[in-house]
Amino acid sequence: MTPERRNKLLKVLQQRQANLTVVMENVQDPHNISAVMRTCDAVGIQDIYILNTKIPRHKKFGAKSSSSAAKWLTVHQFDDLDACITALRQQYKTILTTHLSSDAISLHEIDFTQSIALVFGNEHEGVSDALRRKADGNFIIPQMGIIQSLNISVACAVTIYEAMRQKKNAGHYANPSLSMERTDSLMNEWGFEENEK
Repeated sequence: MTPERRNKLLKVLQQRQANLTVVMENVQDPHNISAVMRTCDAVGIQDIYILNTKIPRHKKFGAKSSSSAAKWLTVHQFDDLDACITALRQQYKTILTTHLSSDAISLHEIDFTQSIALVFGNEHEGVSDALRRKADGNFIIPQMGIIQSLNISVACAVTIYEAMRQKKNAGHYANPSLSMERTDSLMNEWGFEENEK
């Protein structure tokens, strides 16, 4: 790996946001997952969670949609809801699901400077009742049209770009949030990926 490439990867890692993640529950289309991965990489999310309780685990994701973003992210796959929630609770203070309900808050009311996991559900059924019962609340993306829903990859992009805006204004991208040990581990992993090309 050239020094220039190493510096670029290190700069990316120093802007990764350890207290923000995305969870996708039973998302069927691998291209939707890959599109979300690409956006997560773009805003500095390192860890993402994929929960499949109703469909088999995905063996691969849509390479075109992700532009190979999957290899730069840490993907945690679960097929057990409780195990996924336990893992999230160990890392994040709040879990919010996208769900249209009377108690849902607007996306713009969320304080993204805090530790948070954002859950996006299945393309047809949304987030499951079981997961919503274990979360801390629901949020919605304000919309003005007749159709009150967005494609999951679009909904995720809108949401985490709002998170990026808030976190950037708060100075979160100016200070590394990953531990030195985690940064070194990912640098080694990414260096291996580079050498595999």
